[in-house]
Amino acid sequence: MIKHQKKARIRKKLRHRSIYPRLTVFRSNQATYAQIVDDTKGVTLTQASTKEVKPQAKAKAQSRTAAAFKVGELIAQRALKHKVTQAVFDRGAYKYHGRIKAIAAGARSKGLKV
Repeated sequence: MIKHQKKARIRKKLRHRSIYPRLTVFRSNQATYAQIVDDTKGVTLTQASTKEVKPQAKAKAQSRTAAAFKVGELIAQRALKHKVTQAVFDRGAYKYHGRIKAIAAGARSKGLKV
């Protein structure tokens, strides 16, 4: 199955079943991105990436998974500022492990129900 077909199938299920915004993730070789999207209005409420997290931790080497956990914490803090307490996790076509799992765990650790 082609990656974009798998992603579209997963996203279709999430959009039609939920009244909550989506916490969607994107993973590249260099960075990991997360954003909260409100599909009813068609707007991105907030976003975060490892590009924001890694410069703060240049003094010590940081793994990509640890940086993804920090992105999850950051996106949760920003979502709570927008009064979003619960979101549906949209993993896209990625398996739920590694950096993707770390983002969800980081968001949960700061109080966002994912």
